[in-house]
Amino acid sequence: MDVEYQEEYIRNSRGVQLFTCKWLPSSPPKALVFLCHGYGMECSDFMKGCGTKLASYGYAVFGIDYEGHGRSMGARCYIKKFDHIVNDCSNYFKYISGQEEYMNKRRFLYGESMGGAVSLLIHRKDPSFWHGAILVAPMCKISEKVKPHPMVITMLTQVEDVIPRWKIVPAKDVIDAAFKDPIKREEIRSNKLIYQQKPRLKTALEMLRTSMGLEDNLNKVTLPFFVLHGEADTVTDPEVSRALYDQASSKDKTIKLYPGMWHGLTSGEPDHNIDIVFGDIISWLDKRSDDDYVIDMRYEDNVDSVVHDDAEVASPVVEMSESKQRRNRTPGSYLCGWKGRRMHHHSAM
Repeated sequence: MDVEYQEEYIRNSRGVQLFTCKWLPSSPPKALVFLCHGYGMECSDFMKGCGTKLASYGYAVFGIDYEGHGRSMGARCYIKKFDHIVNDCSNYFKYISGQEEYMNKRRFLYGESMGGAVSLLIHRKDPSFWHGAILVAPMCKISEKVKPHPMVITMLTQVEDVIPRWKIVPAKDVIDAAFKDPIKREEIRSNKLIYQQKPRLKTALEMLRTSMGLEDNLNKVTLPFFVLHGEADTVTDPEVSRALYDQASSKDKTIKLYPGMWHGLTSGEPDHNIDIVFGDIISWLDKRSDDDYVIDMRYEDNVDSVVHDDAEVASPVVEMSESKQRRNRTPGSYLCGWKGRRMHHHSAM
């Protein structure tokens, strides 16, 4: 199916110019998909593959670069208030949804890494508005083993309004850790729209507070969702997604874990792995884009297979929909979007 790509600048309620883009199928869309990119990322180039793929299967896909991200105006990756990102996205997505040609279409959020947190908070603003969400390695819980001591948080909070934009937070190079395919990794590194410096103080604290707030309210997640995570992800702990799946109140929820895959499931894996992931995403969307779709309360655990670039044979993919058959686990150690020791913060997702 042919795909049409368009770009447009809009202004948010604070007068900041924001970049938006969309990928449209050649026929009337099955449904609408709204992209929420990760920290430091952008939509027009980095998420081009995602937008094009979904549009080629009949979905109208809309993206927006957050303030200070990508082609949008504002201090580079300076997040003064996380709510600004959530409100800007929510307002734009609802504006699109209210257009005559889209008013009767189902609406789905799609969030990667920090974009997963944005998606969940957009949902919380108006739970009944959204028909579902795709959450790829989402940022939604914090790990006890990496959570800063309350005294450290207090100290940083006392100076955040004095030096809010200072780039003083220790950070690892997330691109090396997130994207497996070396050619794709270098292409991503060469994208000058992607922020690759140390996080600013206030930005890091806003992300920390957002993570902690989401962690305390995972049970308030009620929309249908499909959460995907690479089991070899060293940027966000797969247990983050397990926690979301276990605690969310959603009646229609699915988790899929991909052995051997890294953080960048849709952009950093070998092509055949990416095709597998998008096949799962499109299958999930197709089922829920049908006007006759009704949540089936009879849930079963499923095991599929996936071929990895480093394997001769298919390896199992853990896939679960809502079920009482859950593993006995000790409480996980997660840093919603971050994984590592102490105050290290990953700078690009």
